[in-house]
Amino acid sequence: MNNPDLALLILRVSFGLSLAFHGYNKFSGSAGISGTGGWFFNLGMRWPSLQAKTAATTEIVAGLFVASGLLLWPSSVAFIALMTVAIVTVHWRVGYFIFLPNGGWEYCAAIMSVATVLGMLGGGSYSLDHQLNIDVNYGLWVLPAGVVLALCHLAVSYRPTQTK
Repeated sequence: MNNPDLALLILRVSFGLSLAFHGYNKFSGSAGISGTGGWFFNLGMRWPSLQAKTAATTEIVAGLFVASGLLLWPSSVAFIALMTVAIVTVHWRVGYFIFLPNGGWEYCAAIMSVATVLGMLGGGSYSLDHQLNIDVNYGLWVLPAGVVLALCHLAVSYRPTQTK
């Protein structure tokens, strides 16, 4: 049985809920949101508490939107931006592979790829966008839009400590 709409539904729900739980963990994990803020501080973020809350909330909201297929294009842009920031601030210096100590950028790149494809294809007929007749889709522009947003955010708010 070849059903692209069902395939998109399965991908959206599994991907969206996984990322929503990732954001929820920033709030409720062992160190809570204050621990996430402390980690952001150590990364060199200028407003670590606010940025931790914003990142966690974005992951939850965009994840639920992706799962439901509501406003899929802007939600995909949000995930691309989040993963670009994660790559630049944490994972790039480690290397590509996720199994390296401190985790490389492989997983973030996979999330960006899925978000790009979902943003390009839309949610299919089993999505809220389809049911509400919302057609917000700019195709491949989802990827550069997310990267540009991330780079703007980093230019304003990322001040890594210099190691000598």
